[in-house]
Amino acid sequence: MNTLLSGLMRDAAQLTRDGRLVDATQLIQRALRGETSPTEAPPTAARPMVEDDVIEAQVRVVDVQPSPEPRAAEAADAWTQGSFTHQGRTVDYMLFVPASASAQPAAARPLVLMLHGCTQGAADFAAGTRMNERARESGCIVLYPEQAKRAHGQKCWNWFKTQHQARGRGEPALLAALTEHIVAQQRADRSRVYVAGLSAGGAMADVLGHCYPELYAAVGVHSGLPHGAAHDMMSALNAMRTGSPAARGATTQGSPPTIVFHGDADPTVHPGNGRAIVAGAMPGTVSEGLSAAGRRYTRTVHPASPGRGDAEHWVLHGAGHAWSGGSAAGSYTQPDGVDASREMLRFFLAHRSTLADAQQRAS
Repeated sequence: MNTLLSGLMRDAAQLTRDGRLVDATQLIQRALRGETSPTEAPPTAARPMVEDDVIEAQVRVVDVQPSPEPRAAEAADAWTQGSFTHQGRTVDYMLFVPASASAQPAAARPLVLMLHGCTQGAADFAAGTRMNERARESGCIVLYPEQAKRAHGQKCWNWFKTQHQARGRGEPALLAALTEHIVAQQRADRSRVYVAGLSAGGAMADVLGHCYPELYAAVGVHSGLPHGAAHDMMSALNAMRTGSPAARGATTQGSPPTIVFHGDADPTVHPGNGRAIVAGAMPGTVSEGLSAAGRRYTRTVHPASPGRGDAEHWVLHGAGHAWSGGSAAGSYTQPDGVDASREMLRFFLAHRSTLADAQQRAS
């Protein structure tokens, strides 16, 4: 290396030690072009770096302070889509697995099957009910099947057709098999599996609770109808208009623990249907209250009796055909009402399936 180049390298090294990388680079570039000499004093002031500056040099930085350990990535909620086929029927679904669930023992996670109403979809129903937000607080997994238009033009669950009201066939068989599939996939707690729904979804939830009592430990019905309320479209429309007195006898035996919400101003599904779901229950304790936004409700708590589980019946005063306490981000919601999602989860998590427990012990 000649004297000129050695001098340049010393000057450039000094600039680099002073943190003046731009000036060092420029000095080397000018020298290579023959525009400077080693006797020229290096620049005395560093020029502020601007956006167009590019330093094409390999700079090795030695940090004498120990670097902190990198933070582990925080667990995130999982919100995924899927599809499931059983007995020739296919259903799409969305699945919510809260991050908090991963911190629990795998077998300890409850699961809630949520059934939307007519014209709704899985994402819309999740947004409107805010069930994912509530489930996150308790570590629950939430499963949202979505009815296909090919099965019903308005995306209603076919709760009113006889082929969809019995165990082992139709939509009940499909939804139960989907539930079993997700329970196995997520290793959820088989004794804490629940089902809830709105309107046609609420009616189908009651069907599932009666047809698969070993699978669903409790049922939530919002603005829905009781199992056996109808057998075709005409009887369904009649039950929706006037209530379901004929179905009361069908719901008094073998009823699972059930929580019911229904607006007394519901113009779509008569409030008598909510009463029919809990008809035949033991006399209950009645209380009055207000939601945080001032919406009135009457709550009746019925104790369990032989052949049927305990029940809660919430009459939402002045409320229409909408999910109480929901979000305006979804359809068919009453944001100022009592929080139905929170109350349903409270009710659900107080129940375990003794049949599922017995099956797990036997397996």
